[in-house]
Amino acid sequence: MTVFLSDADVRSVFDWPMAVSALRQAYAQGDDARRYPPRVVARGESSWLRTLTGVAADTELMGAKLIAVSLAARTASYLIPLFDQRSAELVALLDGHSVTGYRTAAASALAADLLAVPGPLTVAVIGSGFEARNHVRALAAVRELKVVQVYSPRPQSRARFAQDLTDLPQPVTPVDSAETAVAGADLVLCAARSRDETPTLRGTWLCPGVTVVSIGSTLPEQREVDTDVLGRADVIVADVVDEVLHDTGDLIAARAAGLDVAGKTCSLADLVSGRHPGRTDPAEVALYKSVGSAVQDLAIASMCLDAAERLGFGIHLPISIQPVRK
Repeated sequence: MTVFLSDADVRSVFDWPMAVSALRQAYAQGDDARRYPPRVVARGESSWLRTLTGVAADTELMGAKLIAVSLAARTASYLIPLFDQRSAELVALLDGHSVTGYRTAAASALAADLLAVPGPLTVAVIGSGFEARNHVRALAAVRELKVVQVYSPRPQSRARFAQDLTDLPQPVTPVDSAETAVAGADLVLCAARSRDETPTLRGTWLCPGVTVVSIGSTLPEQREVDTDVLGRADVIVADVVDEVLHDTGDLIAARAAGLDVAGKTCSLADLVSGRHPGRTDPAEVALYKSVGSAVQDLAIASMCLDAAERLGFGIHLPISIQPVRK
């Protein structure tokens, strides 16, 4: 029978260390384009539907994530169907809203753990929303955090962010500028774009040996880090190399400025599997750039399904979609 997991079910069974482990296992198998083809976006006058599909190499599941957006209503719905590869049976349907936030942060934590200098980390966070909070929690699951400083334009948002994370061992300190947050940081998390798409992180602020995680600009018209950040980066790790290089505003601007970003970019799968060394010197600047992928969605959705079955969450649907013989 097909299992349905609501967003509340997903949040109830989710676990950060398990999520990072699931992604490590998935990326160790590689990111074969036959298994994970490029995303497709269908556009209407005031709506669009994005589809990410994948056939996992490390589990017996295949599936997709559908993102339906109404620009007029300013709303979005996320749906993840999972199928059995052997029988084509519909195994599960998941509300994908929290899965999307969780998988982005868990993938960033995986990359940061492999790229950042060893030991406890001093972290700067630019942004104070849902993604920023998830990322701090994900990072805390893989590394000890010495100091966390957060900046976003509104003081009340910074204060709320710090309050929301009081359960973590280390305090989160609001500061009044992005440059102040970044000063002396081992790891900089960029999780917010400016309203006018002016980059929120500048390369002149970065110390040698820093690792930058950039998740907030995923479309050609969006900007988050300036070209100097890309110029100073000795290695760039991308979850989806082609999309990061050609479909994100930051990398488009860097190429337009004459930077050879492609020559120093590798895939997250190559980093995880050891096919690429990542950082080769403690003083190098490393950058992880994420646009999101079906590898991540399937790994986290499958992990949540397994946990839900163990813990008794979810609803068995009274109807089913029967595979037909072809």
